[in-house]
Amino acid sequence: MALGASPAIAQEREQVKLVFEHALPNVEGKRMDAVLVSYPPGSKSLPHRHAASAFIYAYVLSGAIRSQVGNDPTQVYHAGEGFYETPGAHHRISENASDTEPASLLAVFVVDSKDGALTIPDKDATPK
Repeated sequence: MALGASPAIAQEREQVKLVFEHALPNVEGKRMDAVLVSYPPGSKSLPHRHAASAFIYAYVLSGAIRSQVGNDPTQVYHAGEGFYETPGAHHRISENASDTEPASLLAVFVVDSKDGALTIPDKDATPK
């Protein structure tokens, strides 16, 4: 999220916070990162991919998350449920399934240590 965005715009997008990052001592060249993704009511992420090497497990902490990965059907995951993404997957939809309640998830990434950005928005995705 860009700094200085108006509060109205800020509520339309997710908030992402890195909460853990550590090299895997038993897997040379790999690290584990965990991010907390918080969705205000009605907010969403832009369509995106993740670092090319990323294997991701996402666990819904609160609320309900609507998600579509690749060409799989869109699904809604509730608190206590999880899903995964394989390397190279396209995350087409990731959004709060509610317009009135917040939602959050913990995404745990296993990535190559040399990878930079964990999330790369689609080139044609435009913030609304």
